Amino acid sequence: MRLACGLSIAAALLATGCASRPKPLYHWGDYQAQVYGHLTRSSGPDEQIAELEGGLEEARAKGRNVPPGYLAHLGILHAQREHPDQMLKYFEAEKALYPESATYIDFLLRKYPRPQ
Repeated sequence: MRLACGLSIAAALLATGCASRPKPLYHWGDYQAQVYGHLTRSSGPDEQIAELEGGLEEARAKGRNVPPGYLAHLGILHAQREHPDQMLKYFEAEKALYPESATYIDFLLRKYPRPQ
């Protein structure tokens, strides 16, 4: 009886240990560090843009989405560098990928000038 119980527990532990982890919902890359760098001004917009666009390419290569706010943050950085075409591209992409962000994106579009 004890042997059967022990074998059952061992089999359950073995099966649990072999289970694979679920795939993350988003590809975060270096996003959190870049937001921190933005808020503390410890890294400049050009550096952040390069890192985030690299992370975006990584996400695409892995077939995963970036988290909500990622594309909007890229748009803000491009607005700060006075690249209105890129700003608009990323704002619209954020809105298309995450429709619930429409109110925030519309606010940003009122704040930053659109390309003429």
